[in-house]
Amino acid sequence: MAGMEARARELFQFGGFATVQNIHPLVVHYPVALLTLSALLYVVAWVSRRESLAWSALWMLALGTLGAALAVWTGLRAGAGVMVAQSVRDHILIHHKQLMIAVFAMSLGLSAWAITARPMPRRGRAGFVVLMVAMALLTATGADYGAWMVYGYNAGGELPQPIEFSQ
Repeated sequence: MAGMEARARELFQFGGFATVQNIHPLVVHYPVALLTLSALLYVVAWVSRRESLAWSALWMLALGTLGAALAVWTGLRAGAGVMVAQSVRDHILIHHKQLMIAVFAMSLGLSAWAITARPMPRRGRAGFVVLMVAMALLTATGADYGAWMVYGYNAGGELPQPIEFSQ
């Protein structure tokens, strides 16, 4: 029994959390997943004409938009403190920031559209779905820039900084 208690304590200590410079990396994965899945579900709902899938997509879009607001807020607060070289900021961070703010703006607009025409717009439905897919592609591109900073240039890591940008 003592072994189980020790294992449970170890499991919920969140040792990785102690090493992060800011909470941005802890929140970004949720909106990325929710917004991408909402786009996929809207496509499937449109093709299959299943309103129940459109309702699920609407919930994912709404929750993803809320998560995107939190991710943008934490990202903007974290930006100045990220330990990367100026060249990495100029070539990667700025694009990541611009893309993810655009994704948030798109998610706000698409959420408003979907909420007013619950669960999915009837007029302009094809355009709505195309914009959802475009938003998912922008999300993937912006997330790729973020991953490039983290894994390519040790943003937030423990290696000596700065690591200069190289193509």
